[in-house]
Amino acid sequence: MIEFLSPVSKSIVSHCELLPDGTLGKQISMHSEIGILPDLKNIKFAILGCKENRRDINYTGDILNLEPFRKAFYSLYPGNWKHDIVDLGDIEKGNSVDDTYFAVKTVVEALLKKDIIPLILGGSQDAVYAQYRAYDASSNMLNLVNVDSRFDLGDTEKPINNKSYLGRIIVDEPYNLFNYSVLGYQSYFNPPQEIALMETLYFDAYRLGYVIKDITEVEPIMRNADLVTFDASAIKGSELSFKNSDSPNGFDGREICAISRYAGISNKVLSFSMFELNELDGSKVGATLIAQILWYFIEGVNFRIKDDDFNDEKCFITYKVPVEDEVLTFKKSSKTGRWWVELPFISNLDNKIKRRTLLPCTYGEYVGATNQEVPERWLKARRKNEV
Repeated sequence: MIEFLSPVSKSIVSHCELLPDGTLGKQISMHSEIGILPDLKNIKFAILGCKENRRDINYTGDILNLEPFRKAFYSLYPGNWKHDIVDLGDIEKGNSVDDTYFAVKTVVEALLKKDIIPLILGGSQDAVYAQYRAYDASSNMLNLVNVDSRFDLGDTEKPINNKSYLGRIIVDEPYNLFNYSVLGYQSYFNPPQEIALMETLYFDAYRLGYVIKDITEVEPIMRNADLVTFDASAIKGSELSFKNSDSPNGFDGREICAISRYAGISNKVLSFSMFELNELDGSKVGATLIAQILWYFIEGVNFRIKDDDFNDEKCFITYKVPVEDEVLTFKKSSKTGRWWVELPFISNLDNKIKRRTLLPCTYGEYVGATNQEVPERWLKARRKNEV
């Protein structure tokens, strides 16, 4: 994969030399010389820049500069972390956008095979398509969670762009997508037909107000995610100080960092990305917030607790709840207190979705079931399995 990677700049290397002892810049291994990658043994996280932005619907020839992010991130101090980080540098724009996609797919796939979590920072969010395609060799169906003000479904008959990549993920073979969840969407940014399509496909859409009301509702959604992506437009413009931000509403800094930490503590999330970072160069505050979002994801991974080994019944308390003509089975982890609800397995379905028989849920959904309320996520998953 080294042929696709360009080293971090000499100015970043010099910046790290001037940082205080104990900061991340003093601890992270860097790809700083052409043709020489750091040793990836015992590495858990790999920072990866993606400078592609040509399919941004507002593209005007800008060149993505990730140096402000790196300077902000390297200046932070780590938490009580047990996992090591490497910065692999950047994937430059290819001769064509498809060339860039191929490079992203190849590098991410290689990292996943080494059990390294890619941390992708990039321009236009259509590169999520390449991040997703890196999982093509996986034997399981995938859950994608997108923290975004828009659904990004788009028209699959038109060329892919940063507002339509999800449509291509749905229709292009191989078909790996089991579920798609959007956190923080804002209705006025989304065509009514896309809102209706999300319902038709049994995908999950959570409005900004719903998520902000109780940020803990994000936890079971992230617990079921395989890959997570953030669009900077989901963040309130004033929090980022991006001069061209068009969103006065969105998550504030505290909320977006909490969401990132929930993504980190999920035992299933294997890759993480943040896109639409085209204006970092002009906003020190924005670069610092992006750095802190990444910090919280890494913090979450370092505090993961394995509590989803369902072969050991001693680790769970099982509750049977009659609801209408169903008996719902809930499981509560004795170690963490996290909840799951069982989805009856449909025997004639593809083997890839057998693992979907237990869905993360909340204690509130268990309480609702005792009051004869069937959890919405359970209904959607069952309908999807029956299609």
